[in-house]
Amino acid sequence: MDNILKRISQYRSEEEQLAWSGTFAEYLNLVREKPHLAMTAHSRVYEMIKSAGVETVDGQNRYMFFEKEIFGLERALEKLVEEYFHSSARRLDVRKRILLLMGPVSGGKSTIVTLLKKGLEQFSRTEQGAVYAIEGCPMHEEPLHLIPHGLRPEIEKELGVKIEGNLCPSCQMRLKTEYGGRIEEMRVERVLISEDNRVGIGTFSPSDPKSQDIADLTGSIDFSTITEYGSESDPRAYRFDGELNKANRGLMEFQEMLKCDEKFLWNLLSLTQEGNFKAGRFALISADELIVAHTNETEYKAFIANKKNEALQSRMIVMPIPYNLRVSDEEKIYAKLIGSSDMNHVHIAPHALRAAAMFSIMTRLKESKKQGMDPVKKMRMYDGESIEGYKAADVKEMQNEFLDEGMSGVDPRYVINRISSALIRHDMTCINALDVLRAIKEGMDQHPSITKEERERNLNFISLARKEYDSLAKKEVQKAFVYSFEESAKTLFENYLDNVEAYCNWSKIRDPLTGEEMDPDERLMRSIEEQIGISENAKKAFREEILIRMSSYARKGKTFEYGTHDRLREAIEKKLFADLKDVVKITTSTKTPDETQLKKMNEVIKRLIDEHGYCPTCANELLRYVGSLLNR
Repeated sequence: MDNILKRISQYRSEEEQLAWSGTFAEYLNLVREKPHLAMTAHSRVYEMIKSAGVETVDGQNRYMFFEKEIFGLERALEKLVEEYFHSSARRLDVRKRILLLMGPVSGGKSTIVTLLKKGLEQFSRTEQGAVYAIEGCPMHEEPLHLIPHGLRPEIEKELGVKIEGNLCPSCQMRLKTEYGGRIEEMRVERVLISEDNRVGIGTFSPSDPKSQDIADLTGSIDFSTITEYGSESDPRAYRFDGELNKANRGLMEFQEMLKCDEKFLWNLLSLTQEGNFKAGRFALISADELIVAHTNETEYKAFIANKKNEALQSRMIVMPIPYNLRVSDEEKIYAKLIGSSDMNHVHIAPHALRAAAMFSIMTRLKESKKQGMDPVKKMRMYDGESIEGYKAADVKEMQNEFLDEGMSGVDPRYVINRISSALIRHDMTCINALDVLRAIKEGMDQHPSITKEERERNLNFISLARKEYDSLAKKEVQKAFVYSFEESAKTLFENYLDNVEAYCNWSKIRDPLTGEEMDPDERLMRSIEEQIGISENAKKAFREEILIRMSSYARKGKTFEYGTHDRLREAIEKKLFADLKDVVKITTSTKTPDETQLKKMNEVIKRLIDEHGYCPTCANELLRYVGSLLNR
């Protein structure tokens, strides 16, 4: 308890240390030393994203800011950051556009906006992202707005900054009445962006058009003060508490923007193009804020079909946010959502989430025109697997084949609902892939919005996901049956390499026991190569590729090990599994195992638990299931 209270006290102390207050003259000195303090809202968002780190993988930038929450959307996020945030930060005309995230339901649009809002809150607490504002200003505006327009060109040159915008009506009056026009004495303070405190972040959500008031965006007259101040145009009689006011210096989120009534969107025309909006009986009010909205594809198509929306449409940058198309990343999405629940006492067997992910991804993929390409192969290649007869260039070609790939299919929310249904079943201590796929299938019968054709198509994908899981299950059990699997695999691997080297060099190999020289063992090499579909005609090229890879590693002083070459490792594993198939079949399917078989079963179960993440329940279920598969 003392430790918790100590940390609370420490946090409060750190927050207090961030506070700063001084005159405008003192603020000018700060800007002279650190010109970045005067950056725009768009620049602040871009610097925030960049400060979290950028990695370049295969020529693609990955922004670490999104890594913990957004999975599988690297291409979309790179486009978002480079084409919108980076351009806006450089004061290009893109900053005068509304950012509209458009994509299917549960695709990550809201999560991206939430990350930006939370990120801004944290970034404003750092030295790099510090925000200073005129003290007492209801819009927390940039203090440099105090500088008269006639002096700005000269001062901009001296400070190395650009000054855009005018004083809000409230600060104009305070400058006259409280400070007698003495700009240098006006108080400035550091502010912390906070959605809860309505500083630098505004959120507008549409409701019933009949009850929605434009004051929600632009503020309203405080009628209780009219008699005191005598005029509706007196800033003191106006509440600058609309979402556009409070979002100044940061981010304004329009939730489901295209559901808004048209009159609410008209305010955005001037705000986006000129950086100001109309409120009450005042001149245009300046606002420096990034406007981000999100909507689904159906509403967007209806919006652009309406000719009355052309003016607003021209002021939008539309960023498609599709579903993730990688199985491994889809697993992470499900794991994250389940991890935040109270169902941690239910064990989820290995590959259970993967089975669900494989189904989801296949529903989102478009049928490729590439010869021989089917949904399973495409799914595997998108996930980074090597497929015989295809190259990395084929993946890029398929990714560019359909502009709208990933904009339809089963959404993560549906799958999580079905997994949740499987998790809360009575007395369940563990769920496996079959439980998950069964729950998804049952949900299809109750799904109200899918057509008969979509249902049949999805049932086919469940069947394909089941077959993929069957393969994984057999591989897992067979692997567990191999005693000292790594050693056995490495021995077979070394033997294969010796034979390949002799074959390619037209030489013989020496028997380690007898010392006798022998021809390369063609039967051994083919028994391994056939496991991954290497034909008789392709064997020479495959062996030469292995030899070239070995030589390349040797020149670099590296060792060509088991596991270095993915396809060769797969071939070795499959060869070992094929040799063991009969042993596995007999042991797993015997209803009354003898002592030897029982001992072997217990060893396998222990290995599945210790090395592969199974619990006793799902390990036993896996053995029974694989036994039934091998007996078919």
